[in-house]
Amino acid sequence: MVRQQVVSKRDVADAPPERFGIHHKFPEVHKKSEILWGDLQSQLAAARPVPEPVVRFLRMLPPGDTMDLLRTLTSALGHYDPDASDGTPQANYRKAIRLTAQLSSLVAAMGRIGAGNGLIQPDPVLGHAANFLYMLTGERPSGLATRAFDVALILHADHELNASTFATRVTISTGASLSAGVLAGLATLTGPLHGGAASSVRALIDLANDIGPEAAVRHWLAQGRAFPAFGHPLYADGDPRASALLSVLSVPPLYGELATCVERTVGERPNVDFALAVLAAVFDLPAYAPLSLFALGRCAGWLAHALEQAQTGHLIRPRARYVGLQPESSQ
Repeated sequence: MVRQQVVSKRDVADAPPERFGIHHKFPEVHKKSEILWGDLQSQLAAARPVPEPVVRFLRMLPPGDTMDLLRTLTSALGHYDPDASDGTPQANYRKAIRLTAQLSSLVAAMGRIGAGNGLIQPDPVLGHAANFLYMLTGERPSGLATRAFDVALILHADHELNASTFATRVTISTGASLSAGVLAGLATLTGPLHGGAASSVRALIDLANDIGPEAAVRHWLAQGRAFPAFGHPLYADGDPRASALLSVLSVPPLYGELATCVERTVGERPNVDFALAVLAAVFDLPAYAPLSLFALGRCAGWLAHALEQAQTGHLIRPRARYVGLQPESSQ
């Protein structure tokens, strides 16, 4: 497992190759990384078109929860993958590329169909984040929008063994397919204590818009409800991912006032779910967008973990110890 490092918002928003000592000390490594990254970009671009049977299936499905649709369509992608029956490392890599690229295309397609618009074909010239925005909106994104969505996807790619990533690794450890692992991750992500907070915060924001941030916070507290998208058990001093994403956005006044009120009242700062809600507001995205973006970013991390787990060949099988009532003695 690669050791992880908590980075500051400056690290994420502005990190050049020199930040890692590559450009000056190891120019040949920097050159190779540019080649590999360019190759990955071209592979993702080539894999973006969704199989036509899956597109027809999408059009047949009734409107519903976006994550429910995404899970259903992920199963369909696994069914139509040309390497479905091949479990070699090389085939798994190709499947990971296709899943990463095509899930992005599907989320954009769901947004287009939900809004009554025609589908947009992917543009191979655009990067991953920019192409998603283009396929969703039908307009080529600005540099600011591309940067913001790039940062959002990067920040959500991995976060050590969070619940959805662990679920993915356990599933893959049984020998299940990559699409099955992503399904496990998607199902786990929807819980309100995980990625679901990105959607739950919408109700708090709507209340703040109706009665003002101060009154909304008092009302929320009076009901004994925890504040969604605020606080994080790993970051007592604030979620650095939220700071990184908010640093590339112009935060709307309502959101800024609400964050200040919550922190002043209960001492909790916005986490990355709140930053996703701000991102959706700034670019006028639909209500489902924050959780969908969380899923698209984390999918890359799930698949990286899945590829690693598949190569180990080991089953993850935690043990359990009974700590309940003991049977009464027969004496």
